[in-house]
Amino acid sequence: MTTTLPGSERGPAAPERRTSGLRGQARRFAEVAMHPYAAADFLDLFAPLRPGADLRGRIVSVTPETKDAATLVIKPGADWAGHVPGQYLRIGVDVDGVRQWRAYSLTHGPRRDGLISITVKAVPHGLVSTHLVRESRPGTLVHLEQAAGEFVLPTSGGKLLFVTAGSGITPVIGMLRNLFPVTESGVLRLRRSAIYDIVVVHVAPSAPDSIFAADLHALADAGVIRLVTRYDDEHGVLDLADLPGLVPDLDERTTFACGPGGLLDALGAHHEERGLTLFTEQFRAARIVAGDGGRVVFDKTGLTVEGDGTRPILEIAEDAGQLMPSGCRMGICYSCVLPLKEGAVRDLRNGQVTTAVPGETNVGGALVQTCINAPAGACHFDH
Repeated sequence: MTTTLPGSERGPAAPERRTSGLRGQARRFAEVAMHPYAAADFLDLFAPLRPGADLRGRIVSVTPETKDAATLVIKPGADWAGHVPGQYLRIGVDVDGVRQWRAYSLTHGPRRDGLISITVKAVPHGLVSTHLVRESRPGTLVHLEQAAGEFVLPTSGGKLLFVTAGSGITPVIGMLRNLFPVTESGVLRLRRSAIYDIVVVHVAPSAPDSIFAADLHALADAGVIRLVTRYDDEHGVLDLADLPGLVPDLDERTTFACGPGGLLDALGAHHEERGLTLFTEQFRAARIVAGDGGRVVFDKTGLTVEGDGTRPILEIAEDAGQLMPSGCRMGICYSCVLPLKEGAVRDLRNGQVTTAVPGETNVGGALVQTCINAPAGACHFDH
């Protein structure tokens, strides 16, 4: 017979309470020792791709495609949700101590190894593209956002035309690689791909400057696409009036186009005139050119004010009746900071210009002090 002494049922709890107390003390000691950093900051050093962390990726390889373009293969963090071929992601890199964001197409469909890839062309004076092409090294961590975009293949198949120029081939190559995988034994003809009839019109300055030229020709040689290449140095700039001759059954096809804004605008007018369906993708927004003064829009209230470039945004907004955050006059610095979503402002103290470009600037906008900055062109604030 086992006898239980009075109060003995509480015996085991005492060591547990002592252990719990010691753990709490250790945790508090660790928090004090790490201040002002949080535990997550240290975890980021050892497991930056772990579940629950800010989404990042580690560059696995960098492969040159042309003299000014390279493909980056990236291992995404555990919380990467996957993508549909043709979609893009925004990638953040720190250049000279400032985090910059740009959007790039994913150039593969979902891979068995879980890796993703983007192909970047270094554009003249391109801060991020040049950094990624020239400075990227395996092992480097980059910041990622989840895939987005509606520039994807219709699941119903059909007769399609892809018109691409320069790096505009990148979302299309992702679709084509998913439809027609290339192995050591050649191009695979998958049953799910038989419902597509595809023509690709690809434009580039020259054959050596044509990104993924070998991939496109391999698919054409296998008979899974019909390829029409137009090189500026051989054929001159593409005249859209020639498009029906290059693609005789143009009116029977749905067109997907990706490339410079000028080409997309011209193609839009061309297809509208013929009553044809067109889907386009363009990442690079118009450049922000700073001037003197401009219209200031506060998106949440809808207020629009005009500034001449000599008075701070804080003052012209208050004069128009806009309630603005500010403790500047009481010596509380940085209390007037607002996110600039789009446009340009100029610091009245030193003339420095800050710009915000949708799709390139951090999602939250560029933070500016409204008490010392004046509009340097049209600008939108999230306020």
